[in-house]
Amino acid sequence: MSRAARRRTAGNEPPVSATVVAVVGLVVFFGVPLAGLLWRAPWGDVTSVLRDPAARDALRLSLVCSLSATGLSVLFGIPIAWLLARSRFAGMNVVRALATLPLVLPPVVGGVALFYAFGRRGLVGQRLDQWFGIRLPFTIWAAIMAETFVAMPFLIITVEGALRGLDTRYEEAAATYGAGRWTILRRVTLPMIGPSIAAGMALTWARALGEFGATITFAGNFPGKTQTVPLAIYLAFENNDPAGIVLSIVLLAISIVVLAVVGSRVFGARRSTRPTLI
Repeated sequence: MSRAARRRTAGNEPPVSATVVAVVGLVVFFGVPLAGLLWRAPWGDVTSVLRDPAARDALRLSLVCSLSATGLSVLFGIPIAWLLARSRFAGMNVVRALATLPLVLPPVVGGVALFYAFGRRGLVGQRLDQWFGIRLPFTIWAAIMAETFVAMPFLIITVEGALRGLDTRYEEAAATYGAGRWTILRRVTLPMIGPSIAAGMALTWARALGEFGATITFAGNFPGKTQTVPLAIYLAFENNDPAGIVLSIVLLAISIVVLAVVGSRVFGARRSTRPTLI
């Protein structure tokens, strides 16, 4: 490497003081808590905990609810992101704030809102009960709705950002050749933002998997019915049960894998995807 290249590289690096502060922050707020969790883990009980029917039910429910929430987020989140990125209308900022509100709203408040909207006596829930006999609270559907509520904004902001940064010349070229809006979306737009959609799905799934506040408020904490892993961890810690630490480590491992995959294969990727109309 030439002297000029080394000088340019050094100019892009943060100063030593900022590096020290960053290292201290990483250690204090991330490294030490995780180390403490691993230090207190009852490693000899891991197998027995994971074989316990209650823990397996919680893991099963967590997977079912989080994957269902991710599917609903894709179904509704991509159109919402497309609307926010490509439309101009009065009140768009209000719509964007509404779609991303769960990012800053305490989850338990979201659970309360869902309860008063879809509960048996809620704004919509009373009609569902009277007309169709549908009661959502304290069921697995309530858990799925709660997880979708808190997790969908991660998909929306990821996909909206990708759409805003997309080179629209490919879409314009496809329109010039006579492709309709849906053809352009299916053959051009979606393939080009595919990595961002995958990133949003991964983040959405991870957030849904770890949801606690809205779920316990709207769906309750019933073993085998609505008790997901975060709720099982909460109950285990209340009873001083080592299973709580084991299940915490399970969620920790899943989260690390998801973030590692997203970071290395999506956010770190600089490849361009060329669309095809054939």
